[in-house]
Amino acid sequence: QVQLAESGGGLVQAGDSLRLSCAASGRTFSNYRMAWYRQAPGKEREFVASISLAGFTTSVAGSVKGRFTISRDNTKNTVYLQMNSLKPEDTAVYYCAAALRYSDSFDYWGQGTQVTVSS
Repeated sequence: QVQLAESGGGLVQAGDSLRLSCAASGRTFSNYRMAWYRQAPGKEREFVASISLAGFTTSVAGSVKGRFTISRDNTKNTVYLQMNSLKPEDTAVYYCAAALRYSDSFDYWGQGTQVTVSS
């Protein structure tokens, strides 16, 4: 199975930018659709963005559309989440997730990285 490790979280001010990275290991990275989810304190985990196997198709949640961009580099086995114009409501633990090529669900998860946006 694939192992996922997020990095890049931190404490920033509203309006700042941050880029999260998720490094994958253990299996052929290009066989996995990738996604970012987040979970704020007291709230359920929510979808942020996803990207197809080769990176040609992406999907972004309405709450972050126009501010967040997902991308991947299959030569580096890494998926990224570029976050611009951050808002306090973006504060959450951000998780990287992977779904095997023909799977309907994201079955593999990283440990998460904390993003805190101060006002």
